[in-house]
Amino acid sequence: MSYCKQEGKDRVIFVTKEDHEAPSNAELIEDDPNDPYEDHGLILPNGDINWNCPCLGGMASGPCGQQFKEAFSCFHYSKEEVKGSNCVENFRDMQECMQKYPELYPQEDDNDSAPSGGADTIPSESTSTDSLPTSSPESAPAATENPAAS
Repeated sequence: MSYCKQEGKDRVIFVTKEDHEAPSNAELIEDDPNDPYEDHGLILPNGDINWNCPCLGGMASGPCGQQFKEAFSCFHYSKEEVKGSNCVENFRDMQECMQKYPELYPQEDDNDSAPSGGADTIPSESTSTDSLPTSSPESAPAATENPAAS
């Protein structure tokens, strides 16, 4: 015996084996190509940006969603010789907003091999391997024999 019951906000439907053996009578509705909630990728068939695309990683929503949309739209519709070169101010606004919410928009650390002075530190000409201390054979530690290795 199949039945349905409500549990809070959820509806639980139990069906029998016989219910599953019968052919489905569900009718499929043809997709609407202009439905912005359908999975069409980044660009909808009409050329608009699909702000619901999972490829945007939720950037179009949240506290900086409006700045993201403005910057991304500017870039997408840009007709400049260097695409998006007219959008610098929009991207600057977006970056400034994102810096206010580091817990939501963590900065990627691309400078793992940067000098300890920071990413903006440029080594001077006086910094070279010639000025690094070198060890002479006299100052090198003596090698000890490992009895376990023999």
